[in-house]
Amino acid sequence: GDPEAAGAVVRRVPVPVLRPHLDACRASGVELAEGARVVLMPDTGGVARALTKRLNERGVSVLTLEPDEDAEAVLGRLDGWLAEGPIRGIYWLPALDVEADLRELDLASWRAGLRLRVKLLYTTARRLYDALAEPGAFLVSATRLGGLHGYGEEGATAPLGGAVVGFTKAVSRERPEALIKAVDFAPSRRTAAIADAIVAETLSDPGAVEVGRRDDERWSVALVDETHAEGAGGLELGPERVFIVTGAAGGIVSAIIADLAGAGGGTFHLLDVVPEPDESDPDLALFAEDREALQRRIFERLREAGQRGTPVEVGREMAGIERAHSALSALRAVRAGGGQAFWHAVDLTDQDAVAKAVESVLAESEHVDVLLHAAGLERSRALSDKDPSEFDLVFDVKSDGWFNLMRALADSPPSATVGFSSIAGRFGNAGQTDYSAANDLLCKQTSSLRRTHPGTRGIAIDWTAWGDLGMATRGSIPEIMERAGIDMLPAAAGIPIVRQELTSGRRGEVLIGGRLGVLLQERDPQGGLDIEAAAPAGPLTQRLSCACVHSGVTASTLLDPSGQPFLDHHRIDGTAVFPGVMGLEAFAELATAYGGGRHVVAIEDVQFLAPFKFYRDEPRDIEVTARLERAGDDVLARCTLLGRRTLAGHSEAQVTTHFSACVRLGAEPWEGAQGVAHDGAPDGAVQAADIYRVYFHGPAFQVLEAAWRDGESAIGLLRETLPDCCEPPGAGLVAAPRLVELCFQAAGVWEIGTSGRMGLPQRIAKVRIAADAAEGPGPRHAVVKPLGDGSFDVQVVDAGGRVLVQLEGYATALLPDAVPEEQRAPLGEAMS
Repeated sequence: GDPEAAGAVVRRVPVPVLRPHLDACRASGVELAEGARVVLMPDTGGVARALTKRLNERGVSVLTLEPDEDAEAVLGRLDGWLAEGPIRGIYWLPALDVEADLRELDLASWRAGLRLRVKLLYTTARRLYDALAEPGAFLVSATRLGGLHGYGEEGATAPLGGAVVGFTKAVSRERPEALIKAVDFAPSRRTAAIADAIVAETLSDPGAVEVGRRDDERWSVALVDETHAEGAGGLELGPERVFIVTGAAGGIVSAIIADLAGAGGGTFHLLDVVPEPDESDPDLALFAEDREALQRRIFERLREAGQRGTPVEVGREMAGIERAHSALSALRAVRAGGGQAFWHAVDLTDQDAVAKAVESVLAESEHVDVLLHAAGLERSRALSDKDPSEFDLVFDVKSDGWFNLMRALADSPPSATVGFSSIAGRFGNAGQTDYSAANDLLCKQTSSLRRTHPGTRGIAIDWTAWGDLGMATRGSIPEIMERAGIDMLPAAAGIPIVRQELTSGRRGEVLIGGRLGVLLQERDPQGGLDIEAAAPAGPLTQRLSCACVHSGVTASTLLDPSGQPFLDHHRIDGTAVFPGVMGLEAFAELATAYGGGRHVVAIEDVQFLAPFKFYRDEPRDIEVTARLERAGDDVLARCTLLGRRTLAGHSEAQVTTHFSACVRLGAEPWEGAQGVAHDGAPDGAVQAADIYRVYFHGPAFQVLEAAWRDGESAIGLLRETLPDCCEPPGAGLVAAPRLVELCFQAAGVWEIGTSGRMGLPQRIAKVRIAADAAEGPGPRHAVVKPLGDGSFDVQVVDAGGRVLVQLEGYATALLPDAVPEEQRAPLGEAMS
């Protein structure tokens, strides 16, 4: 492993993202009308009854399954109903029932819960697989993970529903023509409201598969890039640490064990279904030295035994030897790192065998620091071709293995768990309904540890396919991944990841991979948004084009420098340049329009990356995107402003990110703070006539009446009357752009006066704008405090000293040429 390579891997965390209200979404294509027939698996809490009533009122026939029937009985019912006519869709509600705490379940109830929630869903969806390809078909499953799919701070409330969501997402990959949704709810007794929501989700918004319903808002799940953190209260590795590792004979797992052991030794209890390897086995030695020679030896041995020695038979023998070699490598690596290694040959689906193995672990070590659950297997096959035994095999190893281990450790819970999931669990994947279901179950079980095992730090890793190691390196898989635009993970980068996650102190689910290609493609080009009915978000966000899960809400506006004062009066060397403060205005407009009635609390991490120019005064579109993520009680809108320009000799447009920022939305607006009032301009202040000999701004942006020095601060007085900066006048601006511009220019006067050079806005750590901030009557003063590192804190205060606008950490990029001395001199005198 290479820690530097691991640090360069993109680390993504799933977060809830706000979806538009259904009134703004287009129809799904499903018709719940007279004559439609749908299959329903009920819950026990009354939602099914309420849903059936609403469907019957629409003339829909509801074909209700019996939860206590086995798979054969379910198939019999489905065959009988299909013989009577077509079936439009499936409603699957058992995961609305909150199951008992993991510590209170026994294996029989665990399996029964999953049989009803996901295995009978597999049975039903497989039999209705062809029906799901018909126009207007649907599968809508409902869960009780908390309304945010388990990605809230409190963790998943009914984690068995994770298996349902994983399965549903995989079906959406195999049946993209159908409406496929997993709708998650918070614990509630409002059965009628939930039934209404399920009907509404069936009829609208084809853009999201994962939908959460919480506090009368709709959420989906997207990914946020995060850095690899080290040493933030995490687990310190050392010889006293005790690990239980499942799937220890896998090549990838063996390499990770070696990395963990090499970082500090420790005691490793290695679990796998294969027997402990025999170090004296000559096949293992030859495997390491000459694999072709080993294949010839196996071929000869099979022929001597009277077998044909086909490539399949030889490959089967080689696979077993390879696993034994990986197991031996893991044992040797632990010992080489100064640790102790114990092998436990155990079938993880056998509760008694697992309990016995854990009992021997605790007898030897008395405690467990890390449970690393990496066991699992994968068999890719379309749902229609996947037989029940294969589904059970793939699903049970990961799911039953987790349960049996956690139950056996109930009295001595581990300090941390690391569950191996997959991008198939996060996104679903065609041919992997069982694998996706098991992996997402593991992720939601990990999420629920926050509630059930607060002393255990749960980590779930959604791995992309590995390169260099593992089965994904073989056959046509690398080529398939490349065609899909998905990067494989270099082994050197992947091996240290588990160690980094353990030592970082983080918890929760993380996706490790590079490009994700087709997995990030939207199900609907407009993200489910009804763009014809969507109203403009504001004067700078006129045309809505999509409300995508992964990229967010996007709006564009065609701007003409000859028709907009904020462009015509903001020119550098004669070229109109889009003002940075209007970029903040555009971000605030889009964020508040789709922020569920929330208010702008702050605009954070503002980056002015590249000037947006209007060459030859030709109109150009600005494109603004805001992805609204849940952040505690707030919503954080990650915003970008893009420009597209086709250069001469090029067929494709050049796309440039000009500005970016995060708009923080809260339930209550920022009411301002109390500052210090200032009087009018004193003698010695530099006046507007001299300021705008230096600045390039036209009348609409000549916001300074005067500026002067006051101790270690600079003061700028807002001009009493200003012409309109937008057309049409009174356009309903929400971010007080010219008060922010007042801050920029007042800080610029200090900068020019003291350094002789002009700076253009580069970044702001945080902007706060009072809800009623405006340019209105009465004096407004910008108070500039240089911070000594080239940045400034700035406040705009009214006549009573109330802070209307506050900038923290405002910094500029200085232009290379000095301001001519005859222009600089009046500013220098005022700032001296």
